[in-house]
Amino acid sequence: MPELPEVEVTRTRVAPHLEGARVAAVRMGLPLRWPLGVAPQALTGRRVVAVRRRGKYLLFELDQGLLLLHLGMSGSLRWLTVPEPPGPHDHFDLVTDRGTLRLHDPRRFGAVVYADRQDDPVAQRLLGGLGVEPLEDAFEPQQFHAALRGRRAPIKTVLMAGDVVVGVGNIYASESLFLARIRPTTPAMRLSRARVARLHGAVREVLQRALAVGGSTLRDFSADGHMGCFQLETWVYDRAGQPCRVCGTPIRCIRLGQRSTYFCPRCQAR
Repeated sequence: MPELPEVEVTRTRVAPHLEGARVAAVRMGLPLRWPLGVAPQALTGRRVVAVRRRGKYLLFELDQGLLLLHLGMSGSLRWLTVPEPPGPHDHFDLVTDRGTLRLHDPRRFGAVVYADRQDDPVAQRLLGGLGVEPLEDAFEPQQFHAALRGRRAPIKTVLMAGDVVVGVGNIYASESLFLARIRPTTPAMRLSRARVARLHGAVREVLQRALAVGGSTLRDFSADGHMGCFQLETWVYDRAGQPCRVCGTPIRCIRLGQRSTYFCPRCQAR
């Protein structure tokens, strides 16, 4: 599933094409996870003012209204300067006077939703429960520690929930916990200030590195046709049975919150 790095890389690739463009038409394919919420023809003539991100959502600010786009589990965006007929898994086209933004989503768990503004109930139903952005100044160690103190769940589960900090998906949670030398099963409330500070730094380091290499492409993610490379340099993720790059101990994989969780039993002893 595309997480913060993949969505942010996608944003940086499509924003230059879209910002300032005027909508000429909207084409809908098979139904996505949620309905658009407005007649497609009502968007014709509106201009894209900015492309932002909140968590795993791309926000297309229009001169009137807002489009919230989620890539789901298998979605990806392409910018087409020359029109191409949509394929069987192309379910949304935003046609502009500069070109077409196309959503390709084989599983159709993605969505494009219209809202009048970011603070209206439609948008807040999707965005209202999201935690702090991990690469912004509001994410700081003291606040992070305070938020974890009341959480009994394993720290990896809390990281991935998205209500404390957003965008730390399965790969990035496993990698951050390894760098912080914290076992994924440790209850979040048991982490000391010092360990939370280490984890805070690790989350930032891992996400910044993932952004630098275009995110992770495990199956079919691409950002405007460009694949990510982070999966090629992971410390523990998807390396079960292979030697730890630090101590040589075989990496273990367990199921935690219905997700595969990787860690080094020696480097992450507690």
